[in-house]
Amino acid sequence: MILNAVWLTLFFAAAAFGLVRMLDGSDPLAFAAMSTALFDSARSAFELVLKLAGTLIFWMGVLKVAEKAGAIQQIARAVAPILRRVFPGLPTDHPAAGAMVMNFAANALTLDNAATPAGLRAMEELQKLNPNPDTASNHQVLFMVMHAASLTLIPVNILAVRAAGGAANPADVFLPLLLASACSALGGFLAVALVQRLKLRDPVLLAFLAGVVALLGGTAWAMSKLPPDTVQTVSSQLSGVALIGAILWFLGLAVLRKVNAWDAFLEGVKDGFGTALNIAPYLVGILVAVGVFRASGGLDYVVAGVWHLISWTGLPHETSGAIPTMLMKPLAGGASRGLMIDAMKTYGPDSFTARLAGIFQGSTDTTLYVIALYSGAAKLKNLRHTLPCALVADLAGWIGAIVMAVVFFL
Repeated sequence: MILNAVWLTLFFAAAAFGLVRMLDGSDPLAFAAMSTALFDSARSAFELVLKLAGTLIFWMGVLKVAEKAGAIQQIARAVAPILRRVFPGLPTDHPAAGAMVMNFAANALTLDNAATPAGLRAMEELQKLNPNPDTASNHQVLFMVMHAASLTLIPVNILAVRAAGGAANPADVFLPLLLASACSALGGFLAVALVQRLKLRDPVLLAFLAGVVALLGGTAWAMSKLPPDTVQTVSSQLSGVALIGAILWFLGLAVLRKVNAWDAFLEGVKDGFGTALNIAPYLVGILVAVGVFRASGGLDYVVAGVWHLISWTGLPHETSGAIPTMLMKPLAGGASRGLMIDAMKTYGPDSFTARLAGIFQGSTDTTLYVIALYSGAAKLKNLRHTLPCALVADLAGWIGAIVMAVVFFL
């Protein structure tokens, strides 16, 4: 429903803006430009899908090796002590606990096929403990907000899009994106913790939160002290080490546990083909709608309005081109991906604007979709503070994205 509304709005709004520009004489050929943009965007979208497929298929294979080798289970064991403290009263051996850990771990590794079933299972199990079946419990609210915040360890899709778009180093946004998504996760958790009055004085929990804050603050401070060229070099090197290190970790686990890594890789590759085919219609449809809307001049009006509200902050003007991606992400992941790609095409894949758009795209999840999906699975009618806290997480992610982009790329 949301994507349908976004798609229709882009076309109808484009027609309205084009008509106004044609009638007031500012662009007598507005509809001709929109028609040209329609065909150009359709061709460009299809070409992008072909370029995207290779990178996406490879990473789907690698992540399938990680899944078969037990990387998700290792992450689950690592975060289980924290999970017990942020979901007080939830039995440690309850099926919901394992399902939530699997969901968070799979989501962090962008294993959507594994994350969604685990998340739905978690909501159903939490619903069995819910004394008011029509109203979201504290555990369900926190779970939905944390999933919407979406801490991202390996942003496969974004790296693949940047590679397909011709970025000199597609992975240069890896570290900034990781830190921005950590801001989102921390913001969402603290928002829920304050509303639900969670006990944040637990030594283990405090140590964990302090570690996250220290990592974010220390990294940002250290990078801010380096020359811009050095910052980009360090970011690229760390990103490369992290990515190659992750692959070696997955393969090493496969060897130790006698998992046939090649067969697992091929299984993932087959899934990757399906994924590439599935996203093609979304990319074509959204990119055409975005291209027509941009040609009508509508996007310029929206960006100018938002930029007028935030320009007092002293942010570089290049920030304005990434604003559409930021605003669209909570509404529709496909539409925001299209806007990110549009920013890459318009400003260049290695521009500050394109990099910021990529960080915006990965800093949070599609908030409204996540909430609708999981609340629907449990048939909840009253979501209480879920949406406000999720929007706080979005805001924290946006602020983190801007800060990281300024620190790393200016």
